[in-house]
Amino acid sequence: MSQESLRQVDYDYKNRLEGMMRQFNWMLLVVLAFSVYAGDEKAVVIRSAEELKGITAKKIIWKKDGAVMMSIPASDTIKPFWMDATEVTIGQFKKFLAESDHQFSGDLWKDIYDVSSTDDHPMIYISWHDATACAKWAGKRLPTEKEWEFAARGGLVGKKYSWGDDKGLARDYANYQGTDGKDKWRYTAPVGSFKPNGYGLYDMAGNVWEWCQDWYDSDQDQKVLLGGSWFYNTYYLRLANPTSYHPGIRTYRYGFRCVVSGSP
Repeated sequence: MSQESLRQVDYDYKNRLEGMMRQFNWMLLVVLAFSVYAGDEKAVVIRSAEELKGITAKKIIWKKDGAVMMSIPASDTIKPFWMDATEVTIGQFKKFLAESDHQFSGDLWKDIYDVSSTDDHPMIYISWHDATACAKWAGKRLPTEKEWEFAARGGLVGKKYSWGDDKGLARDYANYQGTDGKDKWRYTAPVGSFKPNGYGLYDMAGNVWEWCQDWYDSDQDQKVLLGGSWFYNTYYLRLANPTSYHPGIRTYRYGFRCVVSGSP
């Protein structure tokens, strides 16, 4: 066999090996998600919304992006739905980019990792359009403002924060401005680093502001964001306290999580 043929065989082998490693790494991510969030409850792997019919579990693993999702019950004005237990991570967003033709500037990655230092941190520098495209790729969507707030309350009624009214507990549940107690991160924290709310959702206060479907007002030039972020103080961790921004803007403070319609 010629030297050129040997080089081609070696090149093909390396490509196959790299492809196998990427697949293994993604399978490992799903396994880790199961082990961290599933606890003693057997998690069901779901491939599409059609498979949700008849599901009685309170948590599932969404196969497309490997996300753990929690069952959110109905209210008087909201139908039941499923929500990602955590904000979408850098690792999940990179999988979306690898499997789609979505355009995302490579120049942003240094800035992203300066603030969200590992693939387990929330994806940032995300526009509303980026978040919507990623959700659609996964077979999901962004939550409405009403859905997000209802889920953030975790079953509590009339409380100021997603954990209750005691601001002194904020460091147990949220990554926000400064560091103290459980909050050891100057910028974003790895998703799921703090206590969950009553529905098993993490970081519904702090870490990053999260994009919602809705327009902020009748001008329809800015989209709703909720939850506060690592950059802001406890005032912005309060429920029913939205901010807004142009849907095309990407900043270090904004991220997202996804939902799927359907009852368990």
